[in-house]
Amino acid sequence: MCVNTIHKYDVLVDARDDRCPMPLLKMKMALAKMSPAGVLCIVAKDVGSKRDIPYYLSLTESSLLEQKEEGNEFIFVIRKN
Repeated sequence: MCVNTIHKYDVLVDARDDRCPMPLLKMKMALAKMSPAGVLCIVAKDVGSKRDIPYYLSLTESSLLEQKEEGNEFIFVIRKN
């Protein structure tokens, strides 16, 4: 989980046991609590996250630094801008 990412992160959100829309909501809540330039890593298994998280981030000022799949897990590293 998030250990093989090329970016270091400040906050980890483990949403592997959550179904849509909870991974997205947990990510949004974590970002709201973070300082600008903070980096968040979220891990989810829900296949909807693969589509929902990058799309949501495209509508915000936060940046998707890294996205990858490891087995049945989706890993996203995000910088809050």
